[in-house]
Amino acid sequence: MISFSSPTNSENLTPPQLVIINKSPISQTTTTTMIQPTLLQPADRRLAAAAIASILLLGSARLLFDTFKTIHIHTKYPSPPPPPPIFLSPADRRSFSPAKCNPFQGQWLWNDDTNVTSPSPLYTEDSCPYLVKQTTCRRNGRPDGAYQKWRWKPAGCELPPFEAAKMLDVVRGKRVMFVGDSVMRSQFESMVCMVQAAVPRGAKSFDRVPPRKIFRAGVEWNVTLEYYWAPFIVESISDHATNHTVHKRLVSLDAIDKHGATWKEADVLVFESYVWWMHKPFINATYGSPENIREYDVATAYKVAMETWANWLEANINPRRQSVFFMSMSPTHLWSWEWRPGSDGNCFNETYPVEPAGRPYWGTGSNLQIMNIIGDVIGRLRQVKVTFLNITQLSEYRKDGHTMVYGERKGKLLTGEQRSDPKNFADCIHWCLPGVPDTWNHILYAYLLHNYRS
Repeated sequence: MISFSSPTNSENLTPPQLVIINKSPISQTTTTTMIQPTLLQPADRRLAAAAIASILLLGSARLLFDTFKTIHIHTKYPSPPPPPPIFLSPADRRSFSPAKCNPFQGQWLWNDDTNVTSPSPLYTEDSCPYLVKQTTCRRNGRPDGAYQKWRWKPAGCELPPFEAAKMLDVVRGKRVMFVGDSVMRSQFESMVCMVQAAVPRGAKSFDRVPPRKIFRAGVEWNVTLEYYWAPFIVESISDHATNHTVHKRLVSLDAIDKHGATWKEADVLVFESYVWWMHKPFINATYGSPENIREYDVATAYKVAMETWANWLEANINPRRQSVFFMSMSPTHLWSWEWRPGSDGNCFNETYPVEPAGRPYWGTGSNLQIMNIIGDVIGRLRQVKVTFLNITQLSEYRKDGHTMVYGERKGKLLTGEQRSDPKNFADCIHWCLPGVPDTWNHILYAYLLHNYRS
């Protein structure tokens, strides 16, 4: 059950109904909520495919644009002495435990400026030089900033206050790698912004080495945060970070070793893969011979790909040294009729989260069959423990958090003419930063802190 707390009353809503099975590989418990599904009509499915393909072009253009600029902030001054270890306080030890608290059920609370223990946002567009134009919505002209002021409050517990220096200390001497598509790239950039202020001037660097982006936090921590472009996790013709097509896709369902050669040296791996699979109901793929190309329905192809990934984990990950997380799907908000029946818009001009009206809210932008597949694949792992971070439903409420018309298309900010046509140009897939991905990282931090003290 997720409730909602707002400074003002929003509209009363009747959300579309679906079926969700939440399976936690951590607690080994399964909770099932039976709801009747709302199905898209064929015309709506075509519109969804077109909308997703159009917005994915933004991510591709962003990567292309990124290759022409590199930020280097290398040591210019003598390195300061290593800071003392950050010891866990009694509050840390009493706080979040996934065995006692489900961090994915709760409510969004308005977080005013008087909350000094858990401020929102944790950084600003001006304080973090590593944000790309695609996500800096306020700088790009978005008139409201309320989307930055919501704090996620799990039911029955509190997330530990995020402390950048403590996060760096928890992963001291380690490589933390985020693997996935442009949504995962935003989560990586969010984490970089959340910690970079704690790193002394001149002791940090940020480099783009496609398909990776790498943030290094000086010798005193010897931490690297990395992003690796792999939209399908397994290999595909879309794996070139800057030279790929959104509309033509071919996935190698049983090929992963080229990616894995980079992944296997990481100490913490955070995976995500969803929206690139959802372009159409079917996808071209190979299995076995690269010449054996056939059309698969997406659910079948996704299952085979995730099994390939799981087999790679079992063969290459040392569970005593390495930690693995999988982020559930990031929801889209392409149709306003889902939360405001009778309307015909999208996420454009939304300024408050969805109010659930007493029951869980699920939009049609989240494919629960896909969610069940990854839960099943993770649940059958034997040697490696993968922590499934189920951020989908808590993010479902955040129709207000997307970049809308305040992002980029083909490496350029939208023109005035394009902004005046949100029905065709609003991006309801990617998120503004600061914003919702900060909460995903706060939850990831809570798990890392819990594992550290355990």
